Amino acid sequence: MTIIDSHIFKVLSNNKDIADKLKQETKVNNHIPYEQVRNRECDFIVQYRFFSEEEGGRKTANPIQGYRSDFMYSGDENLKQLWMIWPEFLDNENNIILDKSIRVSTSGKAKMWILNETLYELHKDRIKIGLKGFFMEGPHKVAECEVIQVVTLSLVNVIK
Repeated sequence: MTIIDSHIFKVLSNNKDIADKLKQETKVNNHIPYEQVRNRECDFIVQYRFFSEEEGGRKTANPIQGYRSDFMYSGDENLKQLWMIWPEFLDNENNIILDKSIRVSTSGKAKMWILNETLYELHKDRIKIGLKGFFMEGPHKVAECEVIQVVTLSLVNVIK
């Protein structure tokens, strides 16, 4: 919080409701759901599992919400084609994890977001329930995943 923000916060602290809302909105550890940011639903949902360091996975702890890995379709390893399809992690009750100060689980569910919507035509023939893929950090596979639900109607309508 800047000095000005701090001063405004002190001035408004006499009104608890306003102060609480201001504190909530300025808290840096809050994730804003992509559905709010992108004004649409996610494209599909996966079940994921991060690889251990021994399996060639991350050398650091699991990521936090807001992690922006790339996506690779299983079977495309020789092509080395990566896609900007980002995960948004869900908790055990299928709610979006909003607290960016906690690490996500080693395995669980994530909503997946195709960032470049002009590539829907390319992805719509591939995204199907049971499809396997990977979360990628550069050339490294750090997690495996499987599509468990297709959400966006532009993808659902073409799935046979």
